[in-house]
Amino acid sequence: MDKQNKNVQVEVDTQVDTQKELEVRKKKFEALQGVDNNPFLQSKFEKSHLASEILGGFAQLDGQAVSIAGRIVSRRIMGKASFFHLLDESGKIQVYINSEVDAAAKVKSGARKEVNFRGSYDDFLSFDIGDIVGLSGRVFKTKTGETSVYASEITLLAKGLLPLPEKWHGLTDVDTRYRQRYVDLIANPQVKETFIYRSKIIKAMRDYFDARGFIEVETPVLKTIAGGANARPFETHHKTLNLKLYLRIATEIHLKKLIVGGFEKVYEIGRIFRNEGMSTKHNPEFTSVELYEAYADYNDIIALTEGVIKYIAKTVFDKFVFKHADKEIDFSSFGRLTMVDAVKQYAGLDFSKLTEKTAPAKLKAKGVKIDKEVTWGELLYLAFDQLVEPQLIQPTFITHYPVEVSPLSKKCRVDVRLTERFELFANGWEIANAYSELNCPYDQRTRFESQEAKRVAGDSEALRLDEDFLKALEYGLPPTGGLGIGIDRLVMLLTNSQSIRDVILFPTMRPL
Repeated sequence: MDKQNKNVQVEVDTQVDTQKELEVRKKKFEALQGVDNNPFLQSKFEKSHLASEILGGFAQLDGQAVSIAGRIVSRRIMGKASFFHLLDESGKIQVYINSEVDAAAKVKSGARKEVNFRGSYDDFLSFDIGDIVGLSGRVFKTKTGETSVYASEITLLAKGLLPLPEKWHGLTDVDTRYRQRYVDLIANPQVKETFIYRSKIIKAMRDYFDARGFIEVETPVLKTIAGGANARPFETHHKTLNLKLYLRIATEIHLKKLIVGGFEKVYEIGRIFRNEGMSTKHNPEFTSVELYEAYADYNDIIALTEGVIKYIAKTVFDKFVFKHADKEIDFSSFGRLTMVDAVKQYAGLDFSKLTEKTAPAKLKAKGVKIDKEVTWGELLYLAFDQLVEPQLIQPTFITHYPVEVSPLSKKCRVDVRLTERFELFANGWEIANAYSELNCPYDQRTRFESQEAKRVAGDSEALRLDEDFLKALEYGLPPTGGLGIGIDRLVMLLTNSQSIRDVILFPTMRPL
């Protein structure tokens, strides 16, 4: 048999074995129903401890009665006695059970017919890896010194009708991991740890902003105009209103309307949707925090951004240096360069001396792609994007972006070709985007019109002209500093995750 046919045969054999196990498990479940012992009718189990509490508190719990619940993830049957491992949200613990286990029926009364749940050793022998059980027993240590629970009563709480995938211990197939995150969480404990860290990072972020007087708010997800960023939106339709709507691509516009209305410090943590490409750093839906502070500028926001990231690093991880792949990133200090200075330092191009006519040849000589006629500002941004950004490994604020790529930013008072905007980079990634908000309605209208011209020319990510936002600006937006942080990328950096799908519980996947 050649290698290809051998592989096909192995796949067929695996499918046959899986089908056989499915049939066996189904028959076991049918047998349970036959004796009025359906585990899915059990609605509650009283737990006294988590696995980690028992493992960490053996000195106080030795010989004490405990009740625990979780999933059977391994077992060793040795005739009249067996060991198995039970997995709950805190980790795994070993359980010992033998033929002396109390077989008294547990009776649970309710509005429905009484249901008996047996707990004999023979019942346990019919359980499968993947089944969810609750048990009572006492804490002890085995001869090998492993903290365990000696079960005196066991109850089947949910039957695993599907077996865990073959070689599920340390499951590595990324497609299976992302599609079946529930299996990934069972097989890879470090995955759950990443998402616990994600939750703590977001909580620390909230704590930091709340302590400084910011108010958390909620703004619409469905919008009549997708604004606040250069991105292609998802479209939907409201039946009753017969209205085309868009999923938000940013929370910016509504948050700035709140500043107009009298709020002075607001933020929102929420889901953003962009109908664009996918990569290890891009998912069609992701989480960001956007924040706006009245009477502040981009310098104030730089200090706030550095402060919140340092606070997260110290509070959640108690360190400032983080390893990501083969790099070490130090968040104890942040660099700061203008875009012109960054291009000069990292690419050897001095845009203070280059013009629209002289710059293109210099950029092309360094491999920069220029596919259309562009302005001085657009050339500066192309040079930065292609030549500099990947080199910004340590945390660095890049300031003074060109007007052409910053349609919502206030112009720089020293050079009107540039804006009071910054982005924070680390590991060659954009982590945050912020600026002194453009609050002149006339200038904003001109910027919107320029964006509309780009859209008509085929730029599907250009901003739309938003008359209601312009009306809000006409009522008066105070000087304001704004900030957006990509939470997913920040979590990736702080947890040494290589793909955005590693930090999103259920990433977008193409259907099988």
